[in-house]
Parts: sequence; C-alpha cells; structure tokens
Amino acid sequence: MSVGYHRSMFVFPDFDPIAVQVGPLAIRWYGLMYLLAFGLFLGLGKQRAKAEPRWGIAPSQVDDLLFYGVLGVVLGGRLGYILFYKPGEYLADPISVLYVWQGGMSFHGGLCGVLVATWLYARSIGMRWLQVTDFVAPLVPLGLAAGRMGNFINGELWGRPTDVPWGMVFPHVDHLARHPSQLYQFALEGVALYALLAWVSRQPQPRGLVSGMFLAGYALFRFLAEFAREPDAFLGTLGFGLTMGQWLSLPMAAVGIAMVAVAMCRPDEPARP
Repeated sequence: MSVGYHRSMFVFPDFDPIAVQVGPLAIRWYGLMYLLAFGLFLGLGKQRAKAEPRWGIAPSQVDDLLFYGVLGVVLGGRLGYILFYKPGEYLADPISVLYVWQGGMSFHGGLCGVLVATWLYARSIGMRWLQVTDFVAPLVPLGLAAGRMGNFINGELWGRPTDVPWGMVFPHVDHLARHPSQLYQFALEGVALYALLAWVSRQPQPRGLVSGMFLAGYALFRFLAEFAREPDAFLGTLGFGLTMGQWLSLPMAAVGIAMVAVAMCRPDEPARP
C-alpha cells in the first residue's frame, strides 16, 4: 500500500534549530539537549551517591565522573563514527576528522570511549571498574533520551515510510508518512531503559549485573527501533537486511547477557567497593 502526505495526521513541526540568538551568538536546541543530559547526570548522580553510600562514591566525585564521561563520549563517539561508518572517506581526507561541527558521532563508539574513561577513573580512585559502571549505568538513559529529543527537534534520523495512524510527514525529506523513530528511541532507549535500571538497582545486586542489563537492554531497544528508522543513505541495509546499528548492537547484547548470567551465578556477592 502506498504511503503519502495525505495519509498522515501529523506533520513535523518546523522547529527553528536555534533556541536563542544574541547577535552572532547562537545557542542551538541540540546543544541545549547535551547540556540537559549533563545536568541530569550530575543531578541524578549526586542524589544517588548521597542516598546510597554503599557505592563508595561521594557526591563530589560525580563531577569527575562527568568530566571523564564527556571525554569518552566525544572522542569515542567521533572515532567510532569514522571507523564504523565512513573509514574510507576520512582516510582520504584525514583533516576532516576534526570537523566535528559537521556532525558524525556514533553511540557505540561513544560507549566504548566511556568504558575506557570509567576504567581509567576507577583505577585513579582505587575502585573496581564494574563498581563504577554499575553506579553510572542508571544515570545514562535519560541523557540518551535528551539526545533523541535533540534529533527530533533537528528533524534528523527520521523513520521509514509507514501506514500507521501516527505516521509523521517530514516535509524537508519528502511527502511520505514516516515513523517518528526518534520518539521511539526516546521512549525505549531513554525512558523505558531508565525505569528498568532504576528499578533493578534499588536493591544491592551482584557486581556487573546492572552494567550488563544496561548493555543488553540498550542493544535490544536499539535493535527493535532500527526496524522503524530509515537506514543511513550512504550505507543502506547490510547482511540479512540489518542496519549497521543493529549489527553493532548484537555483540553489545551478547556481552550484556553474559555479564548478567555471570553476575547471577554469584548472587551472594552484592555490589560494593
């Protein structure tokens, strides 16, 4: 069945990507979403550290965790995008690696960067790595939700054509009703994953279980959402009709499930420094 503009009840709002402009200074909504993500991490992290001293992390240390995490996200996200998505293009023009204002970040690369950053931070304060990642994991999803809302406001990463009643037309793309896949990811990778991890981590858990659930949960939600998201034009779908995001989520899910299984085999060892 064909999909067209007339079939959709919803049209993507014509958001101005600039939230505030004072003279030559322009503050973009996407940048504000990043600030919101960092603010949520700090607020939730300090509250968590204060309310749950069993983690062995002081509220003041959450600032350092954010600093390490931001470095990991930026460096890992950029390198991941280059390696996973456009290695040939950046190899032909290496200086373009620095053109971060042109976009090009990978969640899976950012995750690898954060894992390295938290490992370095854990070593610097004499704590176990999984102890730190178990503390951090529930603080991440709401920041991811803010990022997906930024994608929606920017009108990027739109969905595939659809006949569902809530299909949305993105006029700057075409006149087809499409899945608002950014909102699916907002709800799944952000809100639902946060609720799951917050519920699981209310009580002491074996070390590594919360981290494993984050990996497995994100991978599952991302894998499902990718079926509604339009594949990257320069890549399309890969083997078995899966997207790059889905292929990268498979090993992430495998590692997460293995971590949960290992943790559950030693339930008598609650998470502690």
